[in-house]
Amino acid sequence: MRTSDITPYLARVLGTPVTDVEVRPLGGGAGDDVKRFGYGVPLAVRCRAGGVPRELVISRTRPVAGFGHDYPADRAWQAVFSHAAFNSFPRHARSLDVGCALASGTLESLGGATEFFQVVEKIDGTLYKLDLERLLEGDVTDRDVVRAVALARFLADAHAVKGHDAAAGPIAGDEAARGALYARRIRELVGHGECLMGILDSYPHPYAPLPPAACEAIERAAVRWRWRLRGRVDRLSRVHGDFHPWNILFRDGADFTLLDRSRGEWGEPADDVAALAINYLFFGLLRGAREGRAAVVAEPFHALFRTFLDTYEAASGDHDLPGVMPPFLAFRAFVLAHPRWYPGLDTATRAALIRFGRAMVESTRVNLDEVSATLGAAA
Repeated sequence: MRTSDITPYLARVLGTPVTDVEVRPLGGGAGDDVKRFGYGVPLAVRCRAGGVPRELVISRTRPVAGFGHDYPADRAWQAVFSHAAFNSFPRHARSLDVGCALASGTLESLGGATEFFQVVEKIDGTLYKLDLERLLEGDVTDRDVVRAVALARFLADAHAVKGHDAAAGPIAGDEAARGALYARRIRELVGHGECLMGILDSYPHPYAPLPPAACEAIERAAVRWRWRLRGRVDRLSRVHGDFHPWNILFRDGADFTLLDRSRGEWGEPADDVAALAINYLFFGLLRGAREGRAAVVAEPFHALFRTFLDTYEAASGDHDLPGVMPPFLAFRAFVLAHPRWYPGLDTATRAALIRFGRAMVESTRVNLDEVSATLGAAA
């Protein structure tokens, strides 16, 4: 940070002219300090504000790999949270502001913010889930097959950008950063509030289909998967992170746009593949229920499921996918079975999804020829 940028920023925050600004690193010079690492990058600032001497600290979070600070959004959370937390605890140093640095070097204040928002362009199109809803009572068309193939090929192309590729940006030459990002995404699959443990916590407990002992067993099995996968950094790829039919907008033919990429830029390809694949099974169960065949994955959904996965495997060359996908399928199954997210499901469909999720998390690989049987019965 340059003194020329800090001076006008402090004048705005303090509401008075600021002069004689001096900036230096804070701490880090004591060679006998037993602690040699920290998250923060503090700067000590001396100045005169309205003619009165002031001493302040500007603190930033290091973008160091492995501690959940990988993305600017992570570091923004840390700053915004700390600003409120410092000032609500007794005897704590007071936070005067939280700010951001623009690409130009200008510092902007965010201290008065209470909520944050995003402005996104409006895209024309219809959600892919409407295609699947139409198929609940209709016949499959050539367009349905074309779209499943297009989505599979798109993902294969997207995932072809690997973390070790020269085109992959700043993590390309940093093995530690790649390993930390991959381990993070696997850790988040298990423990994040929007992923497996968070979803299980949000079920209405006590809940007969998922009693506490079953939830504990699921989480233990998921941790085994975490340690099985976390070292597979060779699989780190560009991902969407929430690739499901409510986040895909189609126009004519196979022309589509995606929505809501919000879980990180890098991760495990099986996450995206499972997010869409399980929805073919889900809608197949819904059609089976409408036809009076409980826990059956009715056509054309099972065929679309295989078309999507077979096309993806052929296009990507990812023959390891069946040995990686089970915990991601399990997570998605527990979302689809959730009585809060999908309150209108019939009992048999919900039970089939829970049965499938438990089977996946306890397995070591998914056998695509037996998926329907695992859910309940083949169509």
